[in-house]
Amino acid sequence: MYLLDTNIFIEAQNRYYASDICPGFWNWLDDANARGMIASISEVYDELAGRGDGLAQWIEARHGTGWFLDVSDAATQTSFAEVVRHVESVERYTRPNKNLFLGGADPWLVAKARTMGWGVATHEQYSENSTKVKIPNVCRNFGVDSRNTFDVLRQLKATFGWNRPN
Repeated sequence: MYLLDTNIFIEAQNRYYASDICPGFWNWLDDANARGMIASISEVYDELAGRGDGLAQWIEARHGTGWFLDVSDAATQTSFAEVVRHVESVERYTRPNKNLFLGGADPWLVAKARTMGWGVATHEQYSENSTKVKIPNVCRNFGVDSRNTFDVLRQLKATFGWNRPN
């Protein structure tokens, strides 16, 4: 089970799974969400909604459906505080990078995944010496699995068919 980072949606729409060329990906997302295999969080919704594009419309159509989980529960709040303490304690992370990470959905994503026992799907990659705070680095510190879209699709056995146009 995985929580999806903002960049999973953006990269898919802007590149390899654009809704006009691979609607099966988007149908699979809805099906996998309905089966409790994937979701995201309200902060990711906030980063994507209201942009006035096709992705924003897709996101907004799923508001209130259970797709985007609330992070106000006590366990997630406690986990979030621990994520913040960890990020602040890593000396190689620069102050602007700490602020950037902590000011968005990323720390909430890690915190919520941790409390649920889920992993995080992101396009960010682990980097041991990075001065930028990366989701996989923070996930690793807390024992949370992080994978990219393609690894998640393979693990969850997603397939997309092709229909010849008439």
